[in-house]
Amino acid sequence: MGYHGILWDLTAYYGLWAPPLPPPPPEYVAQHWQDDAFFGAQFLCGVNPVLLRRCSRLPHNFAVTPHVVAPSLGPHTTLQAEMEAGRVFLADYAVLDGVSVGHIGGEPQYAAAPLCLLWVSPTEQLLPIAIQLSQSPGPTAALFTPSDAPWRWVLAKLWVRSAHFLQHEMVEHLLLTHFIAEAFAVATEHLPACHPLHKLLRPHFRYTFHINILARDTLLNPGGIIDQATSIGRAGTLQLLERGTAAVTYAQLCVPDDIAARGVAQIPHYHYRDDATDIWGAIHRFVHGIVALYYPSDAAVCDDPEVQLWVHEIFTRAVLRNHRSGFPTKLCSRPELVKFVTMIIFRCSAQHSAVNSGQFDFAAWMPNAPGTMRRAPPRAGDEVTERTVLDALPSPAATGALRALLSVVSYEVGERRPLGCYPGGALHGAAPQRLMAQFRRRLHCISRRIRRRNAALPLPYPYLDPQRVENSIST
Repeated sequence: MGYHGILWDLTAYYGLWAPPLPPPPPEYVAQHWQDDAFFGAQFLCGVNPVLLRRCSRLPHNFAVTPHVVAPSLGPHTTLQAEMEAGRVFLADYAVLDGVSVGHIGGEPQYAAAPLCLLWVSPTEQLLPIAIQLSQSPGPTAALFTPSDAPWRWVLAKLWVRSAHFLQHEMVEHLLLTHFIAEAFAVATEHLPACHPLHKLLRPHFRYTFHINILARDTLLNPGGIIDQATSIGRAGTLQLLERGTAAVTYAQLCVPDDIAARGVAQIPHYHYRDDATDIWGAIHRFVHGIVALYYPSDAAVCDDPEVQLWVHEIFTRAVLRNHRSGFPTKLCSRPELVKFVTMIIFRCSAQHSAVNSGQFDFAAWMPNAPGTMRRAPPRAGDEVTERTVLDALPSPAATGALRALLSVVSYEVGERRPLGCYPGGALHGAAPQRLMAQFRRRLHCISRRIRRRNAALPLPYPYLDPQRVENSIST
């Protein structure tokens, strides 16, 4: 179902008057992909909305100076003042540093590991103010700013968008929703079928094994779409999966902790943050009620051997016994259990929707999300023209392979089961059914708020509307 169809269905379902529809996202992206404001907005409301971090001190390997960014900030402030005020943010793609690259059609491909500095302007726009295309400053890692010649600045942003695409697809999407959900699902299948956590969580793993097997067979197989459409191919993807697994933390997967750790609680127009926070809260309240029904005390949680084996298996399989991840190895209280189960449900439903459902919308216009680059990053002093940019973009074959994939996976098909759907009486009894009904009412209220907000936006952010969030990872 396309963008217009989804909005029309929601409008008809809720009996609302439909305002004139803005252009579908691919058209909007094609019109605005070179705009600095749209470039910045995608860190907040695009398909990888969890990368940005507050920058209170410049990284030692980022060759930015106050003088370099002064023209972007204007005469009435300084970089230090803006950092202290919490208006400077960093996108760091260090995970891509040194990753393997391959060939497509016999032609060498290229990837970079940029650093991108962004600033919230007085008009509340998140704008890029400096880009470095390498983790190592020096003559081979030129610094780019909006003051550069137009095509030079366009090319620098293209490199960031390409890195953003790779980090999103392989880490935030493939690893931290699909594959980590599989670890959750396997451990949950090892719980007795009569266990309340098995009954509660099983609907959130519907089709997850199926879609992950398809991914391994058609994406990650030698010569598959990853090899056909991305610079890093299968070999580089496996490297990123290994690096991402080593770096993942429990806090990163828990919405309130992640927002606090990244320092993005106050950044304006961060629709992902607002919607994710509301959905996390609704799930948390629901899970709290369910846990209270079956565990009258903290001791009841601690003394449940099946729960302890379950969480330890997740620690073993999901993060490979990495204690630095902060993942619990045991759960000794009801709040700990509630938070852990909330994390699982959110990641298998809302988080997957956030990083999956908008893929075609934002990547159908290929220059906004190039899966590969065919020329090496420019050096200081290199002349950059329109032809330079065109020659760096992916080939038609690579573009076609990627678009074909994203057009299939971006939208749910078949029988939909939105978040809050527990068919077949997963948890029997009046009390669980009452909690489920309350959960669905909260989600309905969140949906109405999101649709009211989106009606006033030039580009809506519908990906965390509970009516569109699938209950499980099924695409």
